[in-house]
Amino acid sequence: MKNVFTSLLLFFCTLLSASAQTAYVPTAENLQSRKEFSDARFGVFLHWGLYAMFAQGEWYMNTGVDCHEYAKAAQAFYPHRFDARAWVRAIKAGGAKYICFTTRHHEGFSMWDTKQSPYNIMHTPYGRDVLRQLADACHEEGLRLHLYYSHLDWTREDYPLGRTGLTTGRKHASKEGNWPQYYDFMNRQLHELLTQYGEIGAIWFDGWWDHDEDPVPFNWQLDEQYALIHELQPACLVGNNHHQTPYAGEDIQIFERDVPGENKAGLSGQDISRLPLETCQTMNGMWGYKIKDQNYKSPTELIRLLVRTSGKGANLLLNIGPQPDGTLPDTAVARLQEMGKWLAQNGETIYATEAGHVGDGEHVTSTRKDDRLFIHVLTDSIETLTLPDRPTLRSLRIYPDGATLTPQRLNGQLLYTLPQHKGLADLILEGRSDK
Repeated sequence: MKNVFTSLLLFFCTLLSASAQTAYVPTAENLQSRKEFSDARFGVFLHWGLYAMFAQGEWYMNTGVDCHEYAKAAQAFYPHRFDARAWVRAIKAGGAKYICFTTRHHEGFSMWDTKQSPYNIMHTPYGRDVLRQLADACHEEGLRLHLYYSHLDWTREDYPLGRTGLTTGRKHASKEGNWPQYYDFMNRQLHELLTQYGEIGAIWFDGWWDHDEDPVPFNWQLDEQYALIHELQPACLVGNNHHQTPYAGEDIQIFERDVPGENKAGLSGQDISRLPLETCQTMNGMWGYKIKDQNYKSPTELIRLLVRTSGKGANLLLNIGPQPDGTLPDTAVARLQEMGKWLAQNGETIYATEAGHVGDGEHVTSTRKDDRLFIHVLTDSIETLTLPDRPTLRSLRIYPDGATLTPQRLNGQLLYTLPQHKGLADLILEGRSDK
């Protein structure tokens, strides 16, 4: 039966390869999914895998750890306090509309009941499908579920060696690897993820950059892989954290650690496309759980980050690294609670909005919904606000139901004196304007 399935899958991929040569045309379901994605504006990233056991972050194996010794930790992995519904309810209460979960990171360990490799959650003392529980909870609570999937693997010898994971003790690994075998392995896993866990909002790829220094450009065969995803679930969005302008077949554009148009972290200098946009950022410093990393951003910093990202017409995907026992760190949950309180009061200035035309993006930014313009003043050091008289601003008041501000006209501009403002929400102004 396995050989028959292999033949059918290879035949199917051959057909997809031929069809992928034509220009990608998203389906109506896909376009609707893009709109729903953009309307969401806020999601939570969950980096959880075997690396949580070491409490050194998700790249720990890349520090010279032998992958075979590392794998022994699987025999002690028992997240006895994991409660998928508690996770989902805390994230939902924080105002997030979707979750992106790491199904398989660069360490190669799969967090679901995959039949393609024994290196997975079912072969641990815990022995339960984490992804199944999370998918069920998301579907019950109405949160969309996105799945992170690593293109690279620091443990498999059939993966062609890139520029990372070179000291993990893969005895027979090589630059060539066995790409056809590895590519087939990945597509089989993607087939499982997209046929066994209900509706999936997006596949979030990572690892393309592992071969960005190859003398000859590496052929990841993305066209065929993207076509497979769209064939299995037409509404499923495809994103790739390759730090490049999007490729054909991708439905969203990802920016790492920066809002679109900025490149403070050195990973997001690519041009901004017309696709839906997403910025991923950590709540503290690391993606995976690191015991010494307690440098959490304050509630004010996180809310301002969400506002600034929305002001660029993008989503914020904010990361949490769950602990080895299966719980979310208390500080992360507390930060979510603060964000949820703020969004409960001010969410209409964020959800289902577009980028506004007012502000520098750093201290003042804006979003808009039809003819409503929401101006966010993100510092208490600004006493006056100067706005252009075009597009026509018909009125401006303190949001949500405060006093109307009367401007002075000066050289064709509008000068507003702002009230004193401090605190978590900073200052929000609501105007009515022409687009």
